[in-house]
Amino acid sequence: MTRHFLRDDDLSPQEQSEILDLAVQVRDDRWARKPLAGPQTVAVIFDKSSTRTRVSFAVGIADLGGSPLIITTANSQLGGKETPYDTARVLERMVSAIVWRTYAQSGLEQMAEGTTVPVVNALSDDFHPCQLLADLLTIRDVYGRLSGLTVTFLGDGSSNMAQSYLLAGAVAGVHVRVASPQEFAPRDSVVSDADAIAATTGGSITLYTDPFEAVAGADVVVTDTWVSMGKEEEKAHRIAAMADYKVTTELMSLAKPSAIFLHCLPADRGYEVDPEVIDGPQSAIWNEAENRLHAQKALLAWLLAKGQS
Repeated sequence: MTRHFLRDDDLSPQEQSEILDLAVQVRDDRWARKPLAGPQTVAVIFDKSSTRTRVSFAVGIADLGGSPLIITTANSQLGGKETPYDTARVLERMVSAIVWRTYAQSGLEQMAEGTTVPVVNALSDDFHPCQLLADLLTIRDVYGRLSGLTVTFLGDGSSNMAQSYLLAGAVAGVHVRVASPQEFAPRDSVVSDADAIAATTGGSITLYTDPFEAVAGADVVVTDTWVSMGKEEEKAHRIAAMADYKVTTELMSLAKPSAIFLHCLPADRGYEVDPEVIDGPQSAIWNEAENRLHAQKALLAWLLAKGQS
């Protein structure tokens, strides 16, 4: 049966752990695995601009012995004359997997319905599951474990990063805290799904409006841009609404002394995070960025193996 990775809870706790273990292996021996030897082609589709996603997938696919085919909305029929379902039916006859960075989660779901090759969510408005694999790998590198740790996300709780932290953190048995203004709280259905998972893994989900309370005693502090792609017209309102959620040295000092800071980048220094934090000794952002490569290689290798089993 074809396995897809459209949202973080598409993986069980055991499967998530398997992929993170595999990510360490491919990081330690970068060119050892060639599941895409041939070379086989992977379609990598971009509806949104990208640096880390584009580079990490292109390099990772090449590392795995394959050839990345970069497609944009401007040079394809997708999103215009052709539906995601029809595009998927065409692509599956020519490529071994489809990676899509897009807007609506529903498009990814339609793509997956229309194909027998793995579909990977490289970012949607609702979730950013590949980034979470990299983040979890980074956290595990530091602490040697995930279960039982406390991770606090600050800022836009309705963002794809916050919602993926809820799901992926719950799967990993993490105590996830999300602090945001009430108007930017995570979607109720995502919180409900995360709560149900956490009840089986020993994790927990807690929502806050007070950033200081949310950060107190945390092992990991995370934020993201307050103005995601497609939200530019809301910039002034978002900056005003989330001003109290900026990660400052004062706020960071409330976390554990051993706490690390994460940001998926690109960052607006001086807005969601002070330069002294993101460029300081507790910041792990560069390892986090590199781990996109290793986590996504592991994910692709795992999905391809599942399709052959």
